[in-house]
Amino acid sequence: MPRLPLRMPIAALLLAGSLVPAAAAADPPQAALCSACHGEQGVPTAANIPVIWGQNEGYLYLELRDFKLGNRRSEVMGAVAATLEKDDMRALAAYFAAKPWPALDQQAAPEAVARVAEAADTSAGCKGCHLANWQGDSTTPRLAGQQHDYLRATMAAFRDGARANNPWMAALLKTYTDADIDALAAYLAGR
Repeated sequence: MPRLPLRMPIAALLLAGSLVPAAAAADPPQAALCSACHGEQGVPTAANIPVIWGQNEGYLYLELRDFKLGNRRSEVMGAVAATLEKDDMRALAAYFAAKPWPALDQQAAPEAVARVAEAADTSAGCKGCHLANWQGDSTTPRLAGQQHDYLRATMAAFRDGARANNPWMAALLKTYTDADIDALAAYLAGR
């Protein structure tokens, strides 16, 4: 039997190894730090902290990038993002996007509040970007089932100019009253 050159079996092993599905990538090392506030099971530790489990990957990446660049301001998130490289941000975005959206058990908005929210949506066309079921897509965030207090604070921050990393949202929300924002926060949280 002829003997194969040594490099032939190694090449065959490498090829065979590339055909076997890789094990799931390890959790990004920073994921544990994120869980300290965003929750180990995806339920944030405070009502003003957003759900990131199951959020759209492109959106998560863009927000981390904006925190790192200072385009979105938060003392905590700015400090965390400052330590991240682009590959870290991509890995974290993919990791959290792959998680299931947690059940927060928020109550559906009463019918009268839902009507105000739907009227605000109709006048602004929110579903044009956030889609019919408020699930968002790619770089547009999911709003359905997000934390009520976070939604309320975020919409107010866009309206008042405190959050400026999305000029389109800032311009749109300048047209909203407190009643519109309150209704939308209750409506979206309970979806």
